Amino acid sequence: MVASDPLAAIAARAAADKKHIVLSEGSDPRVQEAARVAADRGLARITLVGPADLAGRMGPDIEVQDPETSDHFAAFVTAFHALRAHKGVSEEQAARFVAQPLVFAAMMVREGLADGTVGGAVHTTSDTVRAALQVIGKAKGAALVSSFFLMALPEAHAMGARGMIFSDCGLVIDPTSEELAAIAQQAAASAKTLLDVDPKVAMLSFSTKGSAKHPAVDKVAEATRLVQEAAPDLAIDGELQFDAAVVPSVGASKAEGSTVAGHANVLIFPNLDAGNIGYKIAQRMGGVTAIGPVLQGLAKPANDLSRGCTADDIVQIIAVTAVQAQALA
Repeated sequence: MVASDPLAAIAARAAADKKHIVLSEGSDPRVQEAARVAADRGLARITLVGPADLAGRMGPDIEVQDPETSDHFAAFVTAFHALRAHKGVSEEQAARFVAQPLVFAAMMVREGLADGTVGGAVHTTSDTVRAALQVIGKAKGAALVSSFFLMALPEAHAMGARGMIFSDCGLVIDPTSEELAAIAQQAAASAKTLLDVDPKVAMLSFSTKGSAKHPAVDKVAEATRLVQEAAPDLAIDGELQFDAAVVPSVGASKAEGSTVAGHANVLIFPNLDAGNIGYKIAQRMGGVTAIGPVLQGLAKPANDLSRGCTADDIVQIIAVTAVQAQALA
């Protein structure tokens, strides 16, 4: 049986139950093109945050919200002031914040006027994540907000699987054992939501099952133990080297009896160095499509883009954000 294309499957699910996604950088031509494609394909109901005169160019099925003229502006200022007053934010400062496209888009999500938001084609990751954290906030019970890349493998790829989750490759620089455990559980849930698979989580290291001794190895082993204790039904193993995690023959040799080794579809990297390097090697040398970074651990979906993204990249993130929103509905 040939595994299905994960990106096509996500797009089909998005179109089957349209959610409202707000794109914060509506002045960017790539965002405008992506909005048009997403609307034409029925992936989501789209709102652009940008100048009011965009409305005439985008057509009647794409809403445009200009913070300077929006009917929602005053209510958003009041809500943002109430949210951030404890940090010393005045009403005047709140108005300046809400006028910023990233914050305005996040306020639409917080106030229930949209189901998710996408930004980062123009703004930095730190700006995009800060707006999401300050306005939307962490999900109840979430230890932290982390990220992952959805890795879509070509049909003829030697790995066999068509979709994998790599985490954290974009946000948490040097997680503790406790943070690594939280990232693993979030990534497993993301795999279930987006790939509709039973997650098999490999906690990656340069060691497999004690083959090397180092505090960095101990961190990964402890994180694995914490997840096994907190989520005993989750298929997780570690510490595992990359080949032991994904190559069945190597997994059987290095981690005999493991239900994860050789068959992992969720890879948890020990730090951002490893994660960022790893996903880019897979992308540039392995012919894998990398979608993300996608945020996990937020109360409602808000996702980042690379400033080098294409319109196609944005369309794919719109579909991912819509499916995340479906899971929270």
